[in-house]
Amino acid sequence: MSTYTFYPGCAMESNAKAYYLSLMEVAKTLGIDLQEIEDWNCCGATEYVGMNLIPAYSLIARNLALAAKMGSKTLVSPCSACYLNLAKADYYMTERPSLGETVNEALAAGGLHYQPGSLDVRHFLDVLINDIGLDALRAKVVQPLKGLRVAPYMGCMIPRPDYHKRWSDTEHPTELVDVLKAIGAEVVEFPSAATCCGGHMTQIGPETAYELIRRLISSAEAAQADIMVTVCPMCQVNIDAYQGETNRHFGTNYEMPIVFFTQLVGLALGFAPEKLGFGTEITSAAKALARIGMDIPKSAEEGGPRKKQGGLPMPPCLRKNVKGAAEEAKA
Repeated sequence: MSTYTFYPGCAMESNAKAYYLSLMEVAKTLGIDLQEIEDWNCCGATEYVGMNLIPAYSLIARNLALAAKMGSKTLVSPCSACYLNLAKADYYMTERPSLGETVNEALAAGGLHYQPGSLDVRHFLDVLINDIGLDALRAKVVQPLKGLRVAPYMGCMIPRPDYHKRWSDTEHPTELVDVLKAIGAEVVEFPSAATCCGGHMTQIGPETAYELIRRLISSAEAAQADIMVTVCPMCQVNIDAYQGETNRHFGTNYEMPIVFFTQLVGLALGFAPEKLGFGTEITSAAKALARIGMDIPKSAEEGGPRKKQGGLPMPPCLRKNVKGAAEEAKA
């Protein structure tokens, strides 16, 4: 059993619960023990670094400091945004000693300190490929996903910037393709594999976001994919939750399911779809799974969007809010 310190990130408790469920099953089967950081906090997602650098890096570095205290040399994150933030904070605290000193002054207020470079920050896909290995993965496959046409979507935050040269290519990475082929899926040619999903542009520039989402789905449809898979909760929720908005904006009728790569790996390892979070996606994957003789139980398929107990609903686009407020003011 290989042990790693684990940073789950906020999405694993809400919209990416299917990622968490499938990740845990896959990790256990492949002999990976993920030890979660106690009292971890949000990484700040994508905007905070651009708003206020020192508090942002202090927020991220707190997780690094807590992980380092656990004694492990490797910190694993399954979320692309979290992985990038953690790796970026570690890198810039090393490259810019004055930044590192200032961040550590902030951490000291909570009795913490982080020595830059003391942790190896890695994405779970990297661990699966380079520590477990494709041969070991193939050896565990009990139901190959033969006949399932899959578009592999890596997104833009994992392969670049690639501080430690972990990935095969910054523009056309092959790691996700290799994993999907190892579990028997038919991987389609997908030139948009490392392009942006729009991030939080759905809130501040919806037309731009819809165009980026449209390009991704249309590229997958052109390749006759049955399903798209991703390694990132933000990518998944954008393409899944805002697919309907994109259809209304362009007058299209896309119904492309997008799920996490660990869900497909889990299927190949023999787990039932409901154990892996299938049925909680908004754009149903039922039709895609039916192509390989798998059913999503009706109770799971009708489960609706993933939502943390007591959590907030998916926010509407900011522009709509502004427009609605203006109309109310006129009235």
